[in-house]
Amino acid sequence: MDSEVKLHLSRAEDEFLLANQDLKISTDAKTKETLGIVKEKTFYYSVISHAYYSIFHTAKAYLLSKDIKIELPNEHQKTYNEFKKLVNSGRLNKQLLNIYETETTKAEALLDILFLEKKKRGLFTYNVKSEANLPYARESIENARKFISAIKLILENSSYNSNSR
Repeated sequence: MDSEVKLHLSRAEDEFLLANQDLKISTDAKTKETLGIVKEKTFYYSVISHAYYSIFHTAKAYLLSKDIKIELPNEHQKTYNEFKKLVNSGRLNKQLLNIYETETTKAEALLDILFLEKKKRGLFTYNVKSEANLPYARESIENARKFISAIKLILENSSYNSNSR
């Protein structure tokens, strides 16, 4: 497997680990006490963001394995577009694209808060109790787990197949 592919998979795993840890910190009173974090504080926005980045880096790794290199600017949109092309061509399962789209929408909603808070738009607004974001955070973790697992399996099988020739 190419070193750049491995680098993006490693970044994806790091982001997934951080998503899980932020969820634990947000939901576990003992962890909060140990870390000196007030019990009301949560990091669900961070869970969603890290889960998205784990999916993004996994998608980039897959694209790189197919010799599709994404350049700046608009790296996220270009990565999504190229990934979507592979799904639409039948080379990848549509469920993977659905996961990617769901997490992209959540990540964009988080970014929208920054720019649109005055208008109170988006799924995750500041006037909503943080606990309301817990189901979205849990869903993001599960989506990232499915996406990473599926792509890693595809990459391992393709690496095995190319090595066995």
